[in-house]
Amino acid sequence: ALFLGPGGAGERQRSGVGSRTMSASIYSTKVDAESAMTTNGRDVELLPFVNDKHGGVIIEMTTPMDPQLFSASLKSLLSKWREQGIRGVWIKLPISLANLIQSAVEEGFWYHHAEETYLMLAYWLPNTPHTLPVNATHRVGVGAFVMNDKREVLVVQEKSGVLKGLGIWKFPTGVVEPGEDINIGVVREVKEETGVDAEFVEVLAFRQSHKAYFEKSDLFFVCILRPLSFDITKQESEIEDAQVIQICIFSIMLFNTVLRKGDIFYWFTSVSSQLVLCKHSVDAPLLKCSGCRWRNSRHNRLSSNMNS
Repeated sequence: ALFLGPGGAGERQRSGVGSRTMSASIYSTKVDAESAMTTNGRDVELLPFVNDKHGGVIIEMTTPMDPQLFSASLKSLLSKWREQGIRGVWIKLPISLANLIQSAVEEGFWYHHAEETYLMLAYWLPNTPHTLPVNATHRVGVGAFVMNDKREVLVVQEKSGVLKGLGIWKFPTGVVEPGEDINIGVVREVKEETGVDAEFVEVLAFRQSHKAYFEKSDLFFVCILRPLSFDITKQESEIEDAQVIQICIFSIMLFNTVLRKGDIFYWFTSVSSQLVLCKHSVDAPLLKCSGCRWRNSRHNRLSSNMNS
């Protein structure tokens, strides 16, 4: 017998259904469908699927199938699921089964997201606006403000990107990997780019920007790091040069560059330098967001100062 599971109507999940949330942990029922059946005179094969916890169904294809047979089987299942009140239907297709994409699209599926090894398609069965969660909306970048007790900071020049060949010094930056914490990611980026071992101290500032990367938004965190040494071994593939310089000299150099005030590198460097020049220390944490500043009060509670 074919078990389709409960046809409940789940609410929209704010956490989203991304490449890492659609794992075995959300599956409530698993169906092993390898036998064949006949519907309305057509041979169809039961597709492997599971019911999720939100009233939806996930088809996860792993073995090759003729596109016409796949289309007929999918059409049959969609009809049954619609009768049972199932709402959201997902299809996970590995790259090796990309020949089935057209069949799914012809049945009404759309692209939801793609990763290195698979494509996820989605479909909404009811005749109502869909409430399926959108794909991941942000990526997370980090910048490292690495300074020792002599007020010397670690700076680099890049071999590629918008600053290539301009002779501009900047702080090490990078992108946090999937599943990686910000404090771990920024330490890793410093080590990879400069060879310097450092320890995370605190988040100094953060900034949100939009349409930064393939139309996605970007969250950029400036972090204070304490160097364990300044033994530099630059990353040959990405870094043109790396050195240690006095923060006051670096601040003067910043204002003689071609960077614009709205540029992320200008903002990052300016915020970090100004706070340090104002005798900011790790004993007086400060978190600054574009548009407002948040300080730790004497009672160790965050208080806002919108005019600072």
